[in-house]
Amino acid sequence: MDLSYGPEYEAFRDELRAFIAANRHRAPAAPGAAQRAGADAVAWQQLLLEHGYTARTIPCDFGGFGAEPDILTSRIIAEEFAAAGVPGGLSNQGISMLVPTLLELGTEEQKRRWIAPTLRGEIVWCQGYSEPGAGSDLAALRTSAREENGEFVINGQKIWTSTAHQADMIFCLVRTEADAPKHAGISYLIFSMKTPGIEVRPLRTMTGHAEFNETFFTDVRVPVDQIVGQRGQGWMVANATLGYERGMLGDPAALENRLAALVQLMHDERIDGVRGIDNAALCDRLVALQAEVAAMKFNGLRLLSNSLKGEPGGLAKLIVKLQSCELAHQISALAIDAMGELGLLYGGSRRERAGGSWQWNYMFQLGLIIGGGTAQIQKNIIAERGLGMPREPKLEHARAPKAEAA
Repeated sequence: MDLSYGPEYEAFRDELRAFIAANRHRAPAAPGAAQRAGADAVAWQQLLLEHGYTARTIPCDFGGFGAEPDILTSRIIAEEFAAAGVPGGLSNQGISMLVPTLLELGTEEQKRRWIAPTLRGEIVWCQGYSEPGAGSDLAALRTSAREENGEFVINGQKIWTSTAHQADMIFCLVRTEADAPKHAGISYLIFSMKTPGIEVRPLRTMTGHAEFNETFFTDVRVPVDQIVGQRGQGWMVANATLGYERGMLGDPAALENRLAALVQLMHDERIDGVRGIDNAALCDRLVALQAEVAAMKFNGLRLLSNSLKGEPGGLAKLIVKLQSCELAHQISALAIDAMGELGLLYGGSRRERAGGSWQWNYMFQLGLIIGGGTAQIQKNIIAERGLGMPREPKLEHARAPKAEAA
């Protein structure tokens, strides 16, 4: 079996490697999941846009590079940035979730207005999905929007709103038809977080930071043309966005980067004078994680093959987000153990390693796993469909998608 990509693609790989070698000094550290990108990350994003190494197939009219879709080229880009330990383009709720949703379902005016500045890192977005009482059962949402004089007037509350305290814009689910069945009557609106009537209250999590927020809407007025898709069809639009969210959280290249950082840490840190990489118990765990990450990568290649043949991903696609979050948590757990007593330091200690990012990721990924029952729901679905994963206790509304993890 010949698994090579062929001469044309290997020439592209060489070109990409030369670019990385020449510009890696300009690459920033990967920004945290809940932080507005800094000036260095935005400059790096714009350099990658210019060369077509991010947003490669998005049309030029909307701020992308305008190349023809080529799944193998996209795969090579992901592989080479991961292998070099250099961050690729920005990955956040606006770029990775809203932009593809607008490309699929937005109007021409919405695409021209919002995609380019989002790709350049000039607009930060948040996602208004979950509510108290409407998390795993997202269709139970109650935030309302009535139409009045060419505007929607929004009242209600969202919770677990990631980056709301830093966001410029929000894509938000609201109920526009109160009498419709709960999966109908929902609309998908986009609007400014500076609109009068919006209040954001940060929620401090077990990481010690306020990545999430409560968001309250009191008579918030939004023009009716800022709806994505048709009125009352927001459930369909929301599920399109959630599909792109799973791809963002299940990126095998990000796991490979994290694993490479773990290997370096185990070479550098010592416990009782012994490097972590020379500790048999820690090394066994590392080898097991390397196998899991490799399996995740090859599952991604299986999904790539399905895409090339025009076939749906099916169960192989379903497990991506769940497996990625669990693996990221386990990688951080091993890093903390490999630091010995220093692994307990968090919150600004002068002996803290990597700015506490290992500890932050350990707790943040745990939140993604357990938040709102997401992991249990996915494992139950997988078990029901015969993949052999253990079934968790049954949860109410187990088949409804989870919008955002706590």
